[in-house]
Amino acid sequence: MHEGPVARITSGDAATPSDGKGDGAASAERVIRDREVRNTLGIELYQVVVRVGWLFKTETIIMPAVLDTVVDSGLLRGLLPVLNRGGQSVPPLFSAGFVSRRPVKKWLLVGTSLAMAACFALLAVVWNLLQGSPGRLAVAFLVLYGAFAACNGLNQLVAAALQGKLIPPGHRGRAMLVSTVVGSVLAIAAALLLLRPWLAEANGFPKIFAATAFFFALAAAVPLLLDEPPDEPSDSGATTGTTAGGSPVRRGAGDAGPDASRRWRDVLTDDPALVRVSLVAACFSAVIIMFPHYQAFARDRLGTLPASLVTWVVVQNLATGVASLVAGPLSDRRGTKVVLVGLVACSALTPLAVTALSLLPSAVAARWFWLVYVPLGLNPVSLKVFTNYALELAPRQADHATYVSIVGAALAAPFVASPFVGLAVDALGFRLVFVTGALVILAGAVVARGLPEPRRH
Repeated sequence: MHEGPVARITSGDAATPSDGKGDGAASAERVIRDREVRNTLGIELYQVVVRVGWLFKTETIIMPAVLDTVVDSGLLRGLLPVLNRGGQSVPPLFSAGFVSRRPVKKWLLVGTSLAMAACFALLAVVWNLLQGSPGRLAVAFLVLYGAFAACNGLNQLVAAALQGKLIPPGHRGRAMLVSTVVGSVLAIAAALLLLRPWLAEANGFPKIFAATAFFFALAAAVPLLLDEPPDEPSDSGATTGTTAGGSPVRRGAGDAGPDASRRWRDVLTDDPALVRVSLVAACFSAVIIMFPHYQAFARDRLGTLPASLVTWVVVQNLATGVASLVAGPLSDRRGTKVVLVGLVACSALTPLAVTALSLLPSAVAARWFWLVYVPLGLNPVSLKVFTNYALELAPRQADHATYVSIVGAALAAPFVASPFVGLAVDALGFRLVFVTGALVILAGAVVARGLPEPRRH
């Protein structure tokens, strides 16, 4: 990789105190260091606000419960992961070149955040208008959910590119720790103060949607605080680089053109580590494919009440915060690979925990069902670690968006099977589906053990 700004300033022999240039170099280094601190705090603040907003639309709990309130169908429930990961992965795959070529990216983060807020503001209005027509309401909900997923995918791509540009690899674990822990604490407070009473109301969902829109709109103001320098022309040029494994990249991954599919193929051909981590991501997708069915299992088989949703949200956010306390510092000290392997392996505990609880009496299983959401709290941390690994694997800054989008596409690819998983739950029962999913996730952890550690190359 090319040298960072600090290295370029301090590596020359001419900048010595004797000729008066040493003070100038030290001053420039302080400016760069201050900019890094400011931008790190800005990105952490942005992620905290988004995390609080995300609480009101928790993918594992709230969104499936919203759809089940309208139409209780395993098939439609199975569409949620398809729309979620498809929207988050396909648009970024085709937008990576555009994002890479933008010299200043924070305005894209503002725009995508506002688009996310607009989707939920519109959903709050539509929910009130179509309450008397469950069929049309279900269709409208899925359409807006899919639109939000696409906006969110672009948002995550831009956020990852900004993080790769503004935060050095050795500090990204700390940024993840701070934003996740603080965000989790605030999210738990919001769940207890706002989400609990709104879920108890007969028509509380519009308030939940409006709160989601508010926090995403609030997050849109945070990127204005970033001190983002324009990209240098060399950062977006089509130069040759090397991957973490030492193999050359034939062309710039951020280049534009109609042959985008050939570019992706070239990048995958030249970087076997990218292929391997994409396979791991595909196996990990089983975690997300199954999550809409957990709350349905608890409701249909164990007779849990809607009030349990708040407890599960709190437990999941608390587990996410605790996991980041370990994953963040460990990834900074030991590298991203070891953290990725551990998180993927531990994620298999969720479907196994549901299966084990299904063997107990219903009353006992319902009382202990919150345990399911402890390993499920690893999911947000795992997705961030996948992003951080892709950023480190990319040979150049201009390749960040493409590498992140390819790993995101690998996460999305298995989701074409998600509706069939929903049908299998209806036809074969939860237990067989959950055990199979756990085995797929564990296979991903085994594959992940063969990944290189990019920071060592």
